[in-house]
Amino acid sequence: MTGTITHDPPPTAGGRQGAPLIVTEDTELLDDLLRLCAAAGATPEVHHSVPATPHATPSAPTGTAGSTALSPAPPASGRRTGWETAPLVLVGDDVARRVRGAVRRRGVVLVGRDQDDSGIWQRAVEIGADHVLMLPDGEQWLVDRIADVAEGVGRPALTVGVIGGRGGAGASTLACALAVTSAREGLRSLLVDADPMGGGLDVLLGGETADGLRWPAFAASRGRVGGGALEESLPELHSLRVLSWDRGDCVAVPAPAVRAVLAAARRRGGTVVVDLPRRIDDGVAEVLAQLDIGILVVPAELRAVAAAGRVAAAVGMVLRDLRVAVRGPYASGLDDREVARLLGLPLVGEVPVESGLLRATESKRPPGTPSRGPLARFCRGFWERALAETDGRGGSGS
Repeated sequence: MTGTITHDPPPTAGGRQGAPLIVTEDTELLDDLLRLCAAAGATPEVHHSVPATPHATPSAPTGTAGSTALSPAPPASGRRTGWETAPLVLVGDDVARRVRGAVRRRGVVLVGRDQDDSGIWQRAVEIGADHVLMLPDGEQWLVDRIADVAEGVGRPALTVGVIGGRGGAGASTLACALAVTSAREGLRSLLVDADPMGGGLDVLLGGETADGLRWPAFAASRGRVGGGALEESLPELHSLRVLSWDRGDCVAVPAPAVRAVLAAARRRGGTVVVDLPRRIDDGVAEVLAQLDIGILVVPAELRAVAAAGRVAAAVGMVLRDLRVAVRGPYASGLDDREVARLLGLPLVGEVPVESGLLRATESKRPPGTPSRGPLARFCRGFWERALAETDGRGGSGS
């Protein structure tokens, strides 16, 4: 179980990477936290009270024979981190009362094990913790969070999923155009094809023979995937990275692998655009859980709106921020606002019709390529609004 008190990111010292700090006297809890740090590729510093200064030497605790020592080696950089400078602080519930007088800061996680202890929330408020985490339920969340520190990540990528309200709605076209526009604006951009039956976004981008890994190569992933290694391994097309499917028989990737890959992609920052299938399986549910915004593309006709309502109900069980983009031509009595009202969703806008789009795609020019075309303008406007929203609330994005 994890609980969030605030989403503010932890501070960084001049953008430099640091070591996570563990504060606990519970040797069993420490064993678990060191194991999770190792899985995330991080070497923490350990104290059993609040370190006085960044140069303080961790004190060795009294413990039973064979127990884990509370003073592992300092980070490879040789720099010591303190309470105020560590990018992430993991406080064991056993010492929560001891750290109540520490300077308030962001990036503090209070870690416990007793699922029935409601008092942990009060102790979290007393120490100014951002999150409350219970082991073992919250292990994967914590590994991802520690991995952010290990890779020196600031904000995670603004992650947007695009899904069709019915077949042929144009979701793949919009997903490609969003990714192409993001890359053209100078953002680190990744386009993820989560629909194995969709024909391949690399084909739509004219890069089906480009060198690089496809989804089946990640099917065996279970633990952490490095964000940098992921980015370098994927095909680069039109200044963005693309994770698509090959032409083999593999049409599914296990949910843990999907979680690990998308978490790595988010850690790199910038933007991630995911083309989603309308069929929701375990792997797609993992993607939905990591999205910041979902866009439901709906043709403006009554049957499409009815079908989109069923899709929205399924997606909305996992994704809180689902919006609708309407594509014309319009049936009698419908416009974009009426479609949004019928679906009960916020309106992104009307996806414009771009003349020559089919010919451009056949000539290997991806959707959104004409920078002054109506589709590119629509996508640019979406990114401007979405990034401004995340800036305003201190959330993800770049």
